[in-house]
Amino acid sequence: MTPLPDLMLEPLVRAGLLEDLGCGGDLTTDALAAPGQRLRTALVARQPGVVAGLALARLAFTLMDPSVRFEIERPDGSAVAPGERIARVTGPAPAILGGERVALNFLSHLCGIATATAGIVRAVAGTKARVCCTRKTLPGMRAIQKYAVRAGGGANHRFRLDDAILIKDNHIALAGGDVAHALAAARARAGHLVSIELEVDTLDQLAQALRAGGADAYLLDNMNPDQLREAVAMVNGRAVTEASGGITPDSAPEIAATGVDILSVGWLTHTVRALDIGLDHEA
Repeated sequence: MTPLPDLMLEPLVRAGLLEDLGCGGDLTTDALAAPGQRLRTALVARQPGVVAGLALARLAFTLMDPSVRFEIERPDGSAVAPGERIARVTGPAPAILGGERVALNFLSHLCGIATATAGIVRAVAGTKARVCCTRKTLPGMRAIQKYAVRAGGGANHRFRLDDAILIKDNHIALAGGDVAHALAAARARAGHLVSIELEVDTLDQLAQALRAGGADAYLLDNMNPDQLREAVAMVNGRAVTEASGGITPDSAPEIAATGVDILSVGWLTHTVRALDIGLDHEA
């Protein structure tokens, strides 16, 4: 898992710090901290989970003061238990307390995504299916949310509209409801490195697409396990098959057992619960 460079992350963290500090800075710490006072603290998990987002947490402190020392003990992708220390943070009190909330907001959110992803990945272990996120991400945070999915053992779908052609129901409507015409128009426009995926919600649509020359991948939307098994058989390895629609850790094993290649799970990024992490003072 390749870490995201600070060049990508710094604008997000800097914006968060500017939002939190406002025009007057941290009034509480300024009032209570002695001149030159330093703190020794630790980021500690309150719940079991998977770590993601330590680079953003580090930047939240070091942008406040480059002298802050950030020592990682459980790197991104690691499983943590309640009470386990993730990283030590040592440095000037204003920098640590001023950056605390931004660091925890990013870290808790991304750990929540990684933890939820890891749960579904475990649920489908033993099958060929991979767990994949979608473009249902918060504006401006897509790169880091998709990174957290990778930290949890998942995979990424396209990042942007220009990554690939994905023909959904509204696009088929643009083509007059004709699947064959939609595929032909897409093939005529696509560059030689651009993949084409077609969303189908019925086996009849899939059959039409296969007769028309097919796509590189099929998004099998809201199909039950019996339909998914039949769809996989119809495709017969000629394209990637991707199941989507309300997939949960409970339903994932049965869906994966149908033989689909991908389980597409939008809620991993749009409604996941943050992992409870605290910044604890150490004597």
